Amino acid sequence: MELSTLWFLLIAVLFTGYFILEGFDFGVGILLPVLGRDERERRVLINTIGPVWDGNEVWVLTAGGAMFAAFPAWYATLFSGFYLPLLLILVALILRGVAFEYRGKRPEPRWKARWDAAIFAGSLLPALLWGVAFGNIVRGVRLDADHEYAGTLWHLLNPYALLGGLVTLTLFTTHGAVFLALKTTGDIRARANALAARAGLVAAALAVAFLAWTLLGVRGGAAAAVLAVLAAAALVAGLAANRAGREGWAFVGTAAAIALSVATLFSALYPNVLPSISDSANSLTVDNASSTPYTLKIMTWVALVFTPVVLLYQGWTYWVFRRRVDVRDIPDT
Repeated sequence: MELSTLWFLLIAVLFTGYFILEGFDFGVGILLPVLGRDERERRVLINTIGPVWDGNEVWVLTAGGAMFAAFPAWYATLFSGFYLPLLLILVALILRGVAFEYRGKRPEPRWKARWDAAIFAGSLLPALLWGVAFGNIVRGVRLDADHEYAGTLWHLLNPYALLGGLVTLTLFTTHGAVFLALKTTGDIRARANALAARAGLVAAALAVAFLAWTLLGVRGGAAAAVLAVLAAAALVAGLAANRAGREGWAFVGTAAAIALSVATLFSALYPNVLPSISDSANSLTVDNASSTPYTLKIMTWVALVFTPVVLLYQGWTYWVFRRRVDVRDIPDT
């Protein structure tokens, strides 16, 4: 396997990890005003992701860094052409991170309500825009002969990409509800379980429509079709486990559905990294967008050394904070 193809796969793995882990973070933030009926319940919801949310964001930073080093042409075209949507995602993530840190600095309900609104908006906007961004990456955009983006913002807001945004929004919401059912007890657990069942049906319908559109109307392939079927099966299995009250298996199901959906998109995309819909000769591929073989070789050795360390540390973090969170753990202020 060529190193350029290997790094294409590694970037797909990084985005998969990011969407699985940050996906339930986004879902918890979106559900904060829905499941958090009072201050103690809202604190329970935030505490479920408190020890891990910032570590989960490292995955997208690593993915962006890997794109910059392994595929500089892809990085340059993507981050210039998609500048406004990616800037909105960045601002939302910053606002959300600040909100987690500052909502407890003062006791006034109005102060907390404002930061709770920031957590909600900072979770909903990226959950929507990531789907829009990846929808455009898979569909393709207008590129000129110099591989520079030749479209406008409105070209990015096409029906296919907007449907992709709705898929990630509803899928992450479902994933977050399943995570809350897994990490809480009592009434919050029951309400999260019920909400996951309802949100999951919407997510399943939208995901099937989006994957079918991808395979039949945008770009397909036998491998992508198999992965799409497996993604749908994983989501159905996760919803069935949630209905049976098996939150652990339900979380595995929704996580697998996200992973297989990302795999479907990257499989359909390959060997392109950013197709051109104006002229296929202008498309960016794993070959014409990659760095030199020497650069990729150095990156591979660095990844082999440090990736296991990062995975072990993050796995240890989840193990330490594996216990369920209960309202009784929160002091009544």
